[in-house]
Amino acid sequence: MTTFRELGLSESLLQSVESMGFEEATPIQAETIPYALQGKDIIGQAQTGTGKTAAFGLPLLDKVDTNKEAVQGIVIAPTRELAIQVGEELYKLGKHKRVRILPIYGGQDINRQIRALKKHPHIIVGTPGRILDHINRKTLRLQNVETVVLDEADEMLNMGFIEDIEAILTDVPETHQTLLFSATMPDPIRRIAERFMTEPQHIKVKAKEVTMPNIQQFYLEVQEKKKFDVLTRLLDIQSPELAIVFGRTKRRVDELSEALNLRGYAAEGIHGDLTQAKRMSVLRKFKEGAIEVLVATDVAARGLDISGVTHVYNFDIPQDPESYVHRIGRTGRAGKKGIAMLFVTPRESGQLKNIERTTKRKVDRMEAPTLDEALEGQQRLIAEKLQSTIQNENLSYYKRIAEEMLEENDSVTVVAAALKMMTKEPDTTPIALTSEPPVVSRGGGGGSKKRGGNGSGYRDGNRNRSRDGRGSGSGDGRNRDRNRDGRGSGSGDGRNRDRNRDGGSGSRDGNRGRKGEGRPGSSNGRGERKHHSRPQA
Repeated sequence: MTTFRELGLSESLLQSVESMGFEEATPIQAETIPYALQGKDIIGQAQTGTGKTAAFGLPLLDKVDTNKEAVQGIVIAPTRELAIQVGEELYKLGKHKRVRILPIYGGQDINRQIRALKKHPHIIVGTPGRILDHINRKTLRLQNVETVVLDEADEMLNMGFIEDIEAILTDVPETHQTLLFSATMPDPIRRIAERFMTEPQHIKVKAKEVTMPNIQQFYLEVQEKKKFDVLTRLLDIQSPELAIVFGRTKRRVDELSEALNLRGYAAEGIHGDLTQAKRMSVLRKFKEGAIEVLVATDVAARGLDISGVTHVYNFDIPQDPESYVHRIGRTGRAGKKGIAMLFVTPRESGQLKNIERTTKRKVDRMEAPTLDEALEGQQRLIAEKLQSTIQNENLSYYKRIAEEMLEENDSVTVVAAALKMMTKEPDTTPIALTSEPPVVSRGGGGGSKKRGGNGSGYRDGNRNRSRDGRGSGSGDGRNRDRNRDGRGSGSGDGRNRDRNRDGGSGSRDGNRGRKGEGRPGSSNGRGERKHHSRPQA
């Protein structure tokens, strides 16, 4: 293994790295940093969990001249969550060098951002729409930029940001350095590399190097209508400290979080329709443990770095294998163990094979628990906790009452009563979730561009289509109304390419207008109203 001291970094950055507890570089860091320090353009193929933020962040910070009051580097990220996360990481890495970092993204007061830009940050981390907005307002000037980083470039392609990225790259000095990171390399990303990069060094971390050994992975074959009951039984049996449940659409997230609360779980959802203040509030409560289950879309969870997540439940199988890697990467962090559960409907077995092919790892099958098994599983978990308490805790204060109880009852009855009090009784509150079409893989190929069920298929983070046009979005024809970092909706025939980057109304998860992710009751683009069933008490 390569240590950071062997990579040629400045002493101030090494201080920050060591204060964060890092000594050895990951493969992507060890290969990227030396070339980046030489000023070379780099294409890095790496997924979440590989340490790519430090791979591009350390060379970026190393080049900054803190005596120069100008923006010298920009990092472009697909979502506000990732922009915030990258900004926080760069701040920690550049702390001893005193590099000023400013995240800018939609959903935040733009006047506040303008005031912050006047304080001359050295590095900007932002979403494409908001960066371009500031360029057009002339509140962000890029004439001194020496380094541009494109983080998760394939995700920005999926979300329709390519034209914005090209506009930003056109505005920076011709002699800048470009560091492009992407899990995959579709043709549009290759074209950007050919147009804007000079003899880039191609560095690739193979899939076998990014699978996470600390995460136990299981799948359960379960019918769509039975998924919710299976989820609640797993929550009862496994009793996760902090859990993230992934749904494919915003409607799914809303319905799931409401249904979980009806069944007695402390749950809240997060997706692109929430205000930034609400999103940050939900995440704060989750980190503090006030919420035990966070329900999220793929895009809303991008960039989240929450320690202590013990379980990830893929309630809906992801549209592409790369999203699966991102999802399960929320657990098993910092050397801790994690568990990832994947729900697969009978028609989605092909997509499971795609995931196994991409991760180069077999996902173990688990049988869905019955109601009786869920009760017994809970009791065994409680019994383990009781046994641990007996072995590790001082119980002298409690023994007098215990002895009195044993004088009146036999020991088995006392323990049985304790188990009953601590066991969550089955809740059969009727729940009705709107069904989602399966993700069907055709021809056994990669799943990243497949659409499920009659060509529909939902994807939270890409163009989304629905057989029945449910949710908000376009009418007939090709409506490409976009909202880069906030919300926006559009409808109409033909090619409507009107864009709303950072404001507006309607429902978007920071992507192209999509059908199928609207709230229940939203327009279907044909003047009709679709009323979807909500969880009923």
